[in-house]
Amino acid sequence: MSETRTSLSTRVLATTPRLYVEQSLTVGARIVLPTPASHYLASVMRMAVGDNLRVFDDIGGEFHAQIADAARKAVAIDIVALLHPREPVADIWLCVAPVKRGRIDLVAEKACELGAAKLLPVITARTIVDKLNLDRLRANMIEAAEQCGRTALPELAEPVALAKLLKEWPADRALLFADEEGGAPLAADLCRAPAAILIGPEGGFTPAERDTIRAHPQAVAITLGPRILRAETAAIAALAVWQALAEIPCTRKD
Repeated sequence: MSETRTSLSTRVLATTPRLYVEQSLTVGARIVLPTPASHYLASVMRMAVGDNLRVFDDIGGEFHAQIADAARKAVAIDIVALLHPREPVADIWLCVAPVKRGRIDLVAEKACELGAAKLLPVITARTIVDKLNLDRLRANMIEAAEQCGRTALPELAEPVALAKLLKEWPADRALLFADEEGGAPLAADLCRAPAAILIGPEGGFTPAERDTIRAHPQAVAITLGPRILRAETAAIAALAVWQALAEIPCTRKD
């Protein structure tokens, strides 16, 4: 089989189920899916041998696949053709203080939809969530990617203390600090990669933290307008504006 676009029409494939597969995919391979995905396809979607689906692996891209064996606990699929290579990703990180469950899930979901390269939880003095379920956050990102057609997933980093983050910050990466006390408008001249957006907790950064961030050589204080935003709203709004305005140098995943 050749790694070319499948002969099935795009319209037909657009109506097929779309799944993330956590292993490298190649045309001609047969893959046995894990139990949850197998149950979804065989029992929920009631797919049968020969049915079509789309799969992506966050490495090679999106592929046309067909059901080869519809056993409920071990569905096997054949990789038929490459549909799209993995998309280029803008080199923008979202660094955000964790908020309550539900809200941080929303941030993870929208970080994926909006094309963040990395989601990095940051622990601050006023962070009220001290434990994160990273598996749940990644599951939210995977579901978002499956639903919105993305072929790339954000990297999900382990939580890091603000002081450590600043100490180890890359010298070539701008740090756009959303400061509730004001800063420069998030305009096109600030939306250049590599960059990161830093969003504080529900209670905001402490005065000492704010002073430390502002003193950092890569930090630029920005404003998102005159309104007071919840932390998750600020994260989503800032990332959306950055993506809309940026001339985007992208990273690729080898």
